[in-house]
Amino acid sequence: MNLFSRQTLAQLGLLIGLAHTSVAQPRLIQNDLAEGRIAHARAAVEAVLREFPQRDELRFQLALVQFLGALEQYSQSMYRYGLCDSKFGDLIPFLRFPVEVNPKAEPVTNLQLRQALADLLQGLTQTSATLASIEDLSEVKVPLRLGQIRLDLNGDGVARPEETLWRVFARLNRITVKESVARRFGLHLDVADVRWLEGYCHLLAALAETALAYDTQRLFDHTAHLFFARPVMPFPFLHQTSSFNSISEFSDLIAFIHLVDLPVQQPARMQSALQHLEQVIALSRRSWRCLLAETDDDFEWIPNPGQRGLGPEWQVTQGQVKLWHEFLDESERILAGTTLLPFWRTNQPVKGINLRRVFTQPTRLDAVLWWQGTAAAPYLEEGTVTSTLFWERLSRAFRGNFRGFAAWFN
Repeated sequence: MNLFSRQTLAQLGLLIGLAHTSVAQPRLIQNDLAEGRIAHARAAVEAVLREFPQRDELRFQLALVQFLGALEQYSQSMYRYGLCDSKFGDLIPFLRFPVEVNPKAEPVTNLQLRQALADLLQGLTQTSATLASIEDLSEVKVPLRLGQIRLDLNGDGVARPEETLWRVFARLNRITVKESVARRFGLHLDVADVRWLEGYCHLLAALAETALAYDTQRLFDHTAHLFFARPVMPFPFLHQTSSFNSISEFSDLIAFIHLVDLPVQQPARMQSALQHLEQVIALSRRSWRCLLAETDDDFEWIPNPGQRGLGPEWQVTQGQVKLWHEFLDESERILAGTTLLPFWRTNQPVKGINLRRVFTQPTRLDAVLWWQGTAAAPYLEEGTVTSTLFWERLSRAFRGNFRGFAAWFN
């Protein structure tokens, strides 16, 4: 009779190996991630971490699998509920997951979608807490073939070659990553990448908190058929149409824009979103302090100006680093309310929108009235307005693709 399972014996072997070395095994999760065994990787790391709780490399590996597990769980929910690949969904970050069409999609309610997003937020919060326990001066080195990490995006128990992390990252951030480039993502992640991932978790958490702050029931009832195969809505004829013509598509678009008129449901979440965004800025600074202190050149996710990137398009110049820090400074002033956003319906050069009060004093989110300008009225005040010349200079420095660089730099 076998007294130990294979998993127990494997974990025991890892513990014995670790007991005879001064450095934690950096490849503990690598094979599992390449095969899409996220839950198995997490169980293995947690088992070893219980024996070596001070190992920062192990904590970083745990955070990686926590993050991947949260993304995988959310993706599986989207597949289960029949998320459609529509041009409308591409406008919304959490509806851009690259899941295939589910021919047996389950009916979905607004409450179930909100719960899926809340579960993702919980996973991001857990990951952030694990990463925050790692000090900036910690010696961390975790090799990963980032372009080969697979996720079981549809929950069928098999992570196929096309179900890769880089597809999720590219789609979520609306950037283009060639498959040939993605497969070169052989990286040695270090403490700078700890801070990068921590900041990225806070960025996604800010978006999730903002979405959950508002009541989306009416929007769901009238437009959920644009995004899901079998939404539970009071107008079944909307998603029973065999094909869409230009008139129905246009009317659905108008209805969607009209119905982005959302009452505040949980205002405290907007304050949380603001705090997450403030953390993104602080963590980006910490990440770059670590990056600029590096003297090695070891398969970097983000290289400093003296290091090699994954290719010519992944090089970073000193000028870009300087401007990125100027962007962080300006963003911090905007979030603090000491610098205002331009208001497009006044000729007064010293009047603008206090973005901080949008978060701390949230009101009904009406997209049409924001576009018109009247929704901004409660937040208008006199003060220093951010310069359009600065943003133009930023765009030029990043070759007209600042959004793509921002998603990478975080």
